[in-house]
Amino acid sequence: MDLNLKGKRALVTGGSKGIGRACADVLAAEGCEVLIAARNPGSAANARATDLSQRSAAEELAAWAGDLDILVNNAGAIPGGDLLKVGEDTWRRAWDLKVFGYINLTRLVYGRMKARGHGVIVNIIGGAGERMNAAYIAGSTGNAGLMAFTRALGGASHADGIRVVGINPGPVKTDRLLSLYRQMAETQLGDANRYEELFKGMAFGRPGKPEEIAWMAAFLASERSGYTSGTIVTIDGGAANRS
Repeated sequence: MDLNLKGKRALVTGGSKGIGRACADVLAAEGCEVLIAARNPGSAANARATDLSQRSAAEELAAWAGDLDILVNNAGAIPGGDLLKVGEDTWRRAWDLKVFGYINLTRLVYGRMKARGHGVIVNIIGGAGERMNAAYIAGSTGNAGLMAFTRALGGASHADGIRVVGINPGPVKTDRLLSLYRQMAETQLGDANRYEELFKGMAFGRPGKPEEIAWMAAFLASERSGYTSGTIVTIDGGAANRS
């Protein structure tokens, strides 16, 4: 299916690896002019080194990116831990990057999109926002907040010609997930290389692929999904609906 995205200008944050890299690759394959922002993005002309946890970073990134048709908010990694293990400094650092990083960049990009009368914002959030986990309390709470942000803004953004949507990935085969499962395999099985044995309890016996998230992001960003706003699509193999 041709998504009619050729010539669209897109910015993907956290675009150097994992889901962000997949989103950038898929959008580029669909003909978009893709810009990437990340802490360590490499030296490509379309990439900018940015730490969105810093106060001025969103303003600098928005100015560099210019007028956008598509924004994919993806940068952020909130650490695990329960309430007694995660201190205030950790909460604030994690939320400055993901929660306030999304909000601040969206505010700036949204203003420019409103002036032009069109645009799409895709927030890559996370399944922990709907399937609460006390052992990942900072992530669950932050993701739930971003879900509310996406729904609230996306419910009203039609008046400005803008669509705001979200995706909640479940476990996805990224470097971060593989590192975690190697550690788990070392602890549980005595051999880090046996990590794939721990995938057996997942839906379809595997984690999701980054491309499976990216394909949905591209579809949601396209006019093929032109009546979709304020909606969050969950891609987790059905895990959110299992007890």
